[in-house]
Amino acid sequence: MTLTIGLPSIEALRAQAGAALDRCGVDPRRLSGEQCSRSPITGAVLLPLSWSTPSDVDDAVSRAQQAFLEWRDTPAPARGALVRRLGELLGEHKQDIATLISLEVGKITSEALGEVQEMIDICDFAVGLSRQLYGRTMPSERSGHRLMETWHPLGVVGVISAFNFPAAVWSWNTALALVCGDPVVWKPSEAAPLTALACDAVLQRAITESGAPAHLNQVVIGGADVGQRLVEHPGVALLSATGSTRMGREVGPRVAARFGRCLLELGGNNAAVVSATADLDLATRGIVFSAAGTAGQRCTTMRRALVHRDVTESLSARLVAAYERLPIGDPTAAGTLVGPLIDGNAYAAMTRALELAQMQGGTLLAGGRRRLAEEAPDAYYVEPALVLMPEQSDIVRQETFAPILYLVPCDDLDSALELNNAVPQGLSSSIFTSDQAEAERFLSASGSDCGIVNVNIGTSGAEIGGAFGGEKETGGGRESGSDAWRAYMRQATNTINYSGELPLAQGVDFAI
Repeated sequence: MTLTIGLPSIEALRAQAGAALDRCGVDPRRLSGEQCSRSPITGAVLLPLSWSTPSDVDDAVSRAQQAFLEWRDTPAPARGALVRRLGELLGEHKQDIATLISLEVGKITSEALGEVQEMIDICDFAVGLSRQLYGRTMPSERSGHRLMETWHPLGVVGVISAFNFPAAVWSWNTALALVCGDPVVWKPSEAAPLTALACDAVLQRAITESGAPAHLNQVVIGGADVGQRLVEHPGVALLSATGSTRMGREVGPRVAARFGRCLLELGGNNAAVVSATADLDLATRGIVFSAAGTAGQRCTTMRRALVHRDVTESLSARLVAAYERLPIGDPTAAGTLVGPLIDGNAYAAMTRALELAQMQGGTLLAGGRRRLAEEAPDAYYVEPALVLMPEQSDIVRQETFAPILYLVPCDDLDSALELNNAVPQGLSSSIFTSDQAEAERFLSASGSDCGIVNVNIGTSGAEIGGAFGGEKETGGGRESGSDAWRAYMRQATNTINYSGELPLAQGVDFAI
């Protein structure tokens, strides 16, 4: 099938990328070399660039450690001023960075702009946080003593980000790290190096204008060897990594072996429970965005709908009708809602999952086909797939990073909760219901076991004010809002004796 929406030429995409990079102030010397950035819009090469080596990681960490010595003693509100300026500059370059996101990872324009807005929002959050890095004062058991805790900058933060949020995840970490007193060394996804260079250039301008020390943020672009060196480097105090559970199984033990800290944001196999009392029109809108948005390539993408049997047929009909109307094509074109998969490997994984689902009793209700663009044979546009499954089989319990939604009928809330929790991942979940008791139970300790638990919205689209992350094989990390800042600092417990005496704790007598 030929796409109904034509695709731009690769020459036009290259011109857009070059102009955006130039406006952001990227050093043109970084845009040469034997490696390249590709666009999933056409599958063709965007621009050449050079990659870093493991020794470049060593150099970057060394420079970051020197910057840390000055930055840790800079008052937190002054550190916040740098992040404020970063947020202002991100606002000025919102369209430029969004353009690069669309070109490199295939996000539709609205979602790309939303990602940059998320970066601006986390800067706002972090600026306020710079005056709220609170400790506690506790009562001492000894007269004339005060007991308290203080929080101090931790050290160099290493960030490894994934292709699907090529800028926002870096900003979650970097905005908080900077106000907490930590420099950052960032290894972006190999699929989105241009976006990383643009973000870094904008931050470098903010650093210069704010008079902050150099090397507070450095980008090392490369393959697995570069990432491995960052993971294993003893000078990296905190390693924040976003990616697959498989990646997390490799990263976690290596960081632990050197007694470093690890913040992992890994896979998600997210479900929505649809109650018999649900508003099905509301549920349909929430499900379609969560399942088909970003072409199913979010960690919070909805992959399972656990639907009460009484409404399964009605909801299925609504979803099929919605899926058949989804505009698929050029993500930069007005009206497009579903852009391309990142590459052929993603398409192969989707195809295999659909084959297995049907072998395990599933019925393909809609989608699943590839749409071929005559002018772009190396681009992978697919119709989001809707599969009715008689039970939660092996393939349903796995995460396939593609737009596949499995509909699994359930008898009641008990069975739906059991299925929701019966997967290795624990990132995001939601329930659509008009029954307050059902909603409260879903939110309770015996309800969903995920890190994100929603009522009457989908599984994706988190705001920065709340901590983001999940449980089980999702890794247990928390980024962005709430008290996620504590991961970027070290805690000290202080006892101050102003009594003039020296009583010991627990009544110990050690007189000399």
